[in-house]
Amino acid sequence: MIDLPTDLPAELAPLSWLVGVWEGTGVIDYDTDDTHFTGEFHHRVSFSHDGGDHLNYSAQACGPRTALVSETGYWRLAIPATDAVPGPGLLPAAAAASPLTVDDVEALRTPEGGFEIEVSLVHSDGVCELYLGQIRGPRIDIATDAVIRTASAKVYSAATRMVTSCGRGISQRSADRSRPTPQLGSRRPTDGIRIRAGTRGCG
Repeated sequence: MIDLPTDLPAELAPLSWLVGVWEGTGVIDYDTDDTHFTGEFHHRVSFSHDGGDHLNYSAQACGPRTALVSETGYWRLAIPATDAVPGPGLLPAAAAASPLTVDDVEALRTPEGGFEIEVSLVHSDGVCELYLGQIRGPRIDIATDAVIRTASAKVYSAATRMVTSCGRGISQRSADRSRPTPQLGSRRPTDGIRIRAGTRGCG
């Protein structure tokens, strides 16, 4: 059973079941032009909160003999910016801010019954991604075709992810695709990385 935090701002209530440290075994099942990769890896995921309007995210994956990749980023509801929001950068807000209420957040609910979310990630191998999608109860579906790579990074242009709550942990499935590029928002459970349910507070 997952214990939900009670000290989050209203706009993070839909994401509250993510908060914690999750650890478990992942399965790689991936095709490239001429090679098929299969195997297991260890995956550790952390979601935390520092008082802002987002969840802090970090994850590390390790194979049997070496580290694979680390990523860090932020998960939040898609809320229109106003003068009460600081930024860009270090600029302060131009107007006084009031905390969002439950009713304010409920007004953001989509016709499908969920909430639009935004996820920004930076990978240790030189890839940056912006995911868009929805959270509907204990399930998150996000996709990206907004990928920036350094000159030394391998070719990579789009991905989808699905995260679900599974009682005592969370389960994540990813499909990373270089070509063809899937349309943003689509879910195509083809080749990719599947992460089994992890447990909370391990390590």
